[in-house]
Amino acid sequence: MDYEPSNILLVEDEEAHAELTRRAIRKAGNANRIDVLTDGEEALDYVFNRGKYADKAKYPLPGLIMLDIKLPGIDGIEVLKQIKEHPVLKKIPVIMLTTSDREEDICRSYVHCANSYLTKPVGFKEFEEKIMQIDSYWMLLNKPPILSEA
Repeated sequence: MDYEPSNILLVEDEEAHAELTRRAIRKAGNANRIDVLTDGEEALDYVFNRGKYADKAKYPLPGLIMLDIKLPGIDGIEVLKQIKEHPVLKKIPVIMLTTSDREEDICRSYVHCANSYLTKPVGFKEFEEKIMQIDSYWMLLNKPPILSEA
């Protein structure tokens, strides 16, 4: 599988949240590429290189997935579950980035092996700072996994 640890896959259906997140990641300057998808089915097609995402050279596996819970069609928890059930994909860090602070959503995310669960702050500046901290930690400080079948 083609893999690019400095790429981020953002799965977010709210256009304003996606744009704020993308801008904050760009401002942090640590990611080479940010792909934004708006629903769970498309996210699964991307990470499993299906359909229009079949070209692994054009759509390499990301080093980090930022995943909203509330998505049209297949929700973020189901996307997380399918990623973490795959022997290679399960190694990719997945951050649940959502407006939900419901204990049930937090618990379900960790049951399905989310690497982190963060709620989106309401204020723009606080939101930007949180995203930049996420980017710095996962792109600079964290040692990414080696993706192989082992």
